[in-house]
Amino acid sequence: MWSPPRQISQWLCCLSAALALPVFAAVGEPEREDLTLGFIKLTDMAPLAVAYEKGFFEDEGLYVTLEAQANWKVLLDRVIDGQLDGAHMLAGQPLGATIGIGTQADIITAYSMDLNGNAITVSNYVWQEMKPNLAVDPDGKIIHPIAATALKPVVESYLDKGKAFNMGMVFPVSTHNYELRYWLAAGGLHPGYYAPHKGDNSGQLDADVLLSVTPPPQMPATMEAGTIKGYCVGEPWNQQAVFKGIGVPVVTDYEIWKNNPEKVFGVSKRWAEKYPNTHIRVIKAMIRAAHWLDENNNANRAEAVKILAKSEYVGADEEVIANSMTGTFEYEKEDKRAVPDFNVFFRYNATYPYYSDAIWYLTQMRRWGQIPHQQTDQWYMDIAKQVYRPDIYQFAVSELLKEGRMKATDFPDFKTEDGFRSPQTHFIDGITYDGKQPNTYLKQFAIGLKDDQAI
Repeated sequence: MWSPPRQISQWLCCLSAALALPVFAAVGEPEREDLTLGFIKLTDMAPLAVAYEKGFFEDEGLYVTLEAQANWKVLLDRVIDGQLDGAHMLAGQPLGATIGIGTQADIITAYSMDLNGNAITVSNYVWQEMKPNLAVDPDGKIIHPIAATALKPVVESYLDKGKAFNMGMVFPVSTHNYELRYWLAAGGLHPGYYAPHKGDNSGQLDADVLLSVTPPPQMPATMEAGTIKGYCVGEPWNQQAVFKGIGVPVVTDYEIWKNNPEKVFGVSKRWAEKYPNTHIRVIKAMIRAAHWLDENNNANRAEAVKILAKSEYVGADEEVIANSMTGTFEYEKEDKRAVPDFNVFFRYNATYPYYSDAIWYLTQMRRWGQIPHQQTDQWYMDIAKQVYRPDIYQFAVSELLKEGRMKATDFPDFKTEDGFRSPQTHFIDGITYDGKQPNTYLKQFAIGLKDDQAI
């Protein structure tokens, strides 16, 4: 295997010591050049498409095939068994796999793909039932954000008639599942518990609203057929409901939790250890792609929309994709509002894999019973450090800085960065999240498991 010259080896060792990083031969040739990377047809796969289309992967000596996957389970299974070298993943997938929710496997992430990007949509009928419960401004325009308290009387009317109220989300450990649950619970609606220790993985125990898995591209059709009354999904499938005239987005995840983490790039731990140079080079290319997507106040988004509209990527109409990707979001038809940060790929240190992001997902797994028993704060930290790898991210950044492709001011100050965002307050229910105190955080919720509670 290629070894760096003595001077470069010394530089790498000094850099590793300064940043507390393992020594990668990051300046060496990739151990594996031909890669197949998976994704789901959502606009937040954009860093992969841009890295491919703009030649960033080729700059790293990588020859990449991007391959759409049928659903999140298939995608994860194919990363585990080696059919895919890595993939666009739900942020909860590496964590869920590592702790054995569903398939058990060691998956890591060294790159966060985006912030925000999801919304909750309801059918036209449900929307009409909700509207009398909504506040309006002096011009008669509905005031946002819309809380689930407006949905609660509608759900209760279904329950009073002995009818189930069904909604869709994309995967049991998806951001969409946790955001939909968060929104419902904040409005006094119980989204149900999981009880894996009792063999019940439905997530519907004690539920007012029954949540079930639906693949993202099938969401609008499933709602139109009446199987579900609404859903939480990424774009373009909320805006698709508006364009088709079958539903109304009621709240974006930016309004549920401002600048929340969404997708990650995941690989198996075994793959990362076998191909460390390759892994770093993939991360470098994707960091550049994320920067391109956000630079100059999103100046490249129109070009990005054209890329994503290709059938091999998202394959939706440019107009539908542009609605959210270019800084606006349409709720009802003709009610288009500015949401400049609906899709964030680089701003606000979006690409950095924060431990606190990982711990938030773990708290939601505990809140809804996927983690059936109480865990210590140290356990949350240990799992976060096992799965989220800022050390690898920082090494990729050091290479980009050395090459002059990026500036140090584009990134966190690694000398002081501890992997935790400052306590976050921008939640729809006003609750503060501090990743260093997960059990204290869980105690704040009226609905959900906490302390030693179990199902």
